[in-house]
Amino acid sequence: MQLKGKVALVTGSASGIGKAIATRFAAEGAHVVLNYHPGGKHSGEEVLPEIKRFDPDALAIGANVDNRQEVESMVQQIVSRFGRLDIAVSNAGIEIKKPFLDITDEEWARVISVNLYGSFVVSQLAARQMVKQGGGGKLIFISSVHEDIPFAGFTPYCVSKGGIRMLMRNLALELAPHKINVNNVAPGAIATPINEKVLKDPEKLKKAASEVPLGRIGKPEEVAAVALFLAGNESDYVTGSTYYVDGGMVQQVTRY
Repeated sequence: MQLKGKVALVTGSASGIGKAIATRFAAEGAHVVLNYHPGGKHSGEEVLPEIKRFDPDALAIGANVDNRQEVESMVQQIVSRFGRLDIAVSNAGIEIKKPFLDITDEEWARVISVNLYGSFVVSQLAARQMVKQGGGGKLIFISSVHEDIPFAGFTPYCVSKGGIRMLMRNLALELAPHKINVNNVAPGAIATPINEKVLKDPEKLKKAASEVPLGRIGKPEEVAAVALFLAGNESDYVTGSTYYVDGGMVQQVTRY
């Protein structure tokens, strides 16, 4: 029970990596708050019964991470329920596949708003609560290998993840005096709903796996395992780093 008694917020946790992280945190003794996009395809309320098997007090809160008032309300609900907030995982994110020459202002703004601004708002409000209550805390961003690796057709997404990398590094310095650790987890090719088309196409799946040195697509639970390490006490001397969960993809691309 590595997180026994800790209170953890996981944004975008109605499916995929976020769901896996929330489930693992709850299994390790944390009080978990699921955040989901109101009106989205997946609802945190659907996941809640699974989390409650481990944490009967778990909450599911619908809130747009790029809306400060909604995030403020969410943090207030968490503190009202549990009295504190110890861990905040900024996982919520979107992507739009489109050539750079065709991207509209609205599409650019939407991706940057959810992925980068949303991470800023959630981490800032969580950190303010951690400073207020004392005792430190853990901020974890779910970035991507594309904070480093270019990805043609996904320019706003890559820019947002590159921004998250620098956000994390700056916060690691600024929040260290408050004993708040800040790190990134950067997944590569992971079997999540966002990759559904690839997963259901044998040829595309084979090609995707061939680009990974370990020769396979990763599982959300493998990302959750690294997030657990960063959320627990064993990572108290770890801050300002990106942890790649990518089967070696970054090394494959950057080896020359």
